[in-house]
Amino acid sequence: MFSYSSDKLKLDKKKLRKIVSQYAIPDIWRSLWQIANTLIPYIALFYLTLRSVEYSYWLTLALSIPTAGFMVRTFIIFHDCGHGSFFKSRRANTVLGNITGVLTFTPYQRWKYDHAIHHATAGDLDRRGIGDVGTWTVEEYIAAPWWKKIGYRIMRNPIILFTIGAMIVFVFTQRVPLPSQGRRERSSVWWTNLAIAAMIAVLIWLFGWKTYLLVHIPVLLLGSSAGVWLFYVQHNFEGTYWERHDKWDFFMASMKGSSYYRLPGVLQWFSGNIGYHHIHHLSARIPNYNLPKCYKENPIFHIKPITLASSLKSLRLRLWDEKSRQLVGWKILKRYRKVSATS
Repeated sequence: MFSYSSDKLKLDKKKLRKIVSQYAIPDIWRSLWQIANTLIPYIALFYLTLRSVEYSYWLTLALSIPTAGFMVRTFIIFHDCGHGSFFKSRRANTVLGNITGVLTFTPYQRWKYDHAIHHATAGDLDRRGIGDVGTWTVEEYIAAPWWKKIGYRIMRNPIILFTIGAMIVFVFTQRVPLPSQGRRERSSVWWTNLAIAAMIAVLIWLFGWKTYLLVHIPVLLLGSSAGVWLFYVQHNFEGTYWERHDKWDFFMASMKGSSYYRLPGVLQWFSGNIGYHHIHHLSARIPNYNLPKCYKENPIFHIKPITLASSLKSLRLRLWDEKSRQLVGWKILKRYRKVSATS
């Protein structure tokens, strides 16, 4: 497995551009097949989950797991549409993106804009805050007032981040347009909200509000939790890359600041190959179904993987330490206090 240094990556930039461009070509038939094997099972499972409430809520909860899995896979299609990589047609990407955005509670144009900023700024310490999981430096945490520290600790607590926090982002935060956003992004929020409200109204009319809540809440909780976890572990891991803007490099941020998350086959399928995140950040125009092929055919992308077991270590990472240039846990604060006390 490769471990990239700055010098090696400088030499490989032209090579990397040439390689990824070969895979950034959507295949209409593969895209259509992915729609069929994702949206049809998702809708069918959601219907069965709604009907299962009549028989056993344990069955409902059991069915919620695969239903949430298909929700995550639907989001990957939505994600590819946002990058313009699922279809060659911009209009087709927009139409499908808006449809899958309603199914995943995410306004298409707003998310597309924010996520583009994420790709352009990932690993840049001076351009944090849009489309990423909030990360402070050690110095920023020490200098913050007590109430902000408490808020940050709550937000970075895994029990909150991957449960209530994830739900809040998808169910509530995405419902509110921001004044700083453009007209198209704000409009996307309102139209998506209207479509979601109509969808919920129909489901309540057909199945009743209790059944709807008993089904959609666990599906949303599981799906949003899995989605936030995938997004988190793709950039929050031991050895990740962060730099101040004047030293930041796009290729280093992609190859060192984005993980190769090697998952078991079933989980890789449900997560739409997003584990090949280093390749995805090098070229967001590569459709998700081309990522494994790009990895397999090009040893240059065979970086050290993160496994399901090793990824759990990232749960203890909380802050970026600019002195040691690594993500660290809360224990680092004791060391800083000792240094301050003796100086």
